[in-house]
Amino acid sequence: MIVAVVDCGTNTFHLLIASDEQPQKILYKKNLAVKLGQGGIAGHIITDEAFKRGIEALKEFSQVIDKIRPDKVVAYGTAALRKAQNGNDFILEAKSKTGIEIQLIDGLKEAELIYHGVRQAMPLTEKKILIMDIGGGSVEFIIANRDTIFYRHSFELGAALLLDKFKPSDPITEEETQQIKEYILKETTPLFDELNKHPEMDTLIGSAGSFETFAEIISEKYDHHPLEYKEKFYDINLNRYEQVHELLLQSTTAERKRMKGVVDMRVDMIVIASILLHCVIHTAPIKNIKLSTYALKEGMLYFAFNKNLK
Repeated sequence: MIVAVVDCGTNTFHLLIASDEQPQKILYKKNLAVKLGQGGIAGHIITDEAFKRGIEALKEFSQVIDKIRPDKVVAYGTAALRKAQNGNDFILEAKSKTGIEIQLIDGLKEAELIYHGVRQAMPLTEKKILIMDIGGGSVEFIIANRDTIFYRHSFELGAALLLDKFKPSDPITEEETQQIKEYILKETTPLFDELNKHPEMDTLIGSAGSFETFAEIISEKYDHHPLEYKEKFYDINLNRYEQVHELLLQSTTAERKRMKGVVDMRVDMIVIASILLHCVIHTAPIKNIKLSTYALKEGMLYFAFNKNLK
């Protein structure tokens, strides 16, 4: 059986096509920086420019899908689409122009799928861990072990959303950083109330996206070579991350464009993403950070193969 999954995220659209032969074989993988939330996410609107970028991305994906002809196509829309006033217009045009039928999922389902994606990448144990996924429109947190999800929540704190809401200076000022931190901590009170119930938990797993950028910057800066992606998960040195965080706070957009390890699609939002992570690891008893290169789309694939999800 061959399955294609399309993840229509706020920042990036992903296409992943795989067969269920053992071991699982990836037939095609592509990420496109659509930035669906750019310029309108705080006002719950997809701008005309972002709307066009999204449809063009899906047209490109549709051509690949038509060529490979998978047995099943699953497409999900997340924060930007579920919150936008014209999100349904986008879904209808996507179906009309590309044949791809997007299903909206809520934040809890998104968190569940992220967990199953991470679980395919990492050898989880009986010990509880905190999973964090920094999206453009939302941030998902999951407390789980290899068998059970104990807590999952989606907060409207995505990097694109915060960027659009606060419109920080370039570089961001200390006052703006503090203002954003205070807002994040206020909004995530339910998370930290829950974390207090799990004092033994000391490991945070970041799923793909911004966490890949943190790992890539660290690899370039300290190991003097790009991250090689030979594995599905990596350790992120906490002390090195702290230094990278300070570097990002002091950087301008132009400097980040030249910074090794920062891909174009994350130049604008990686500072906000780092503030989000920094708030969590300095409020919760986190001693270890790990990167999972698997996230939502791999969780979608898992469900499509194993749960007969429609």
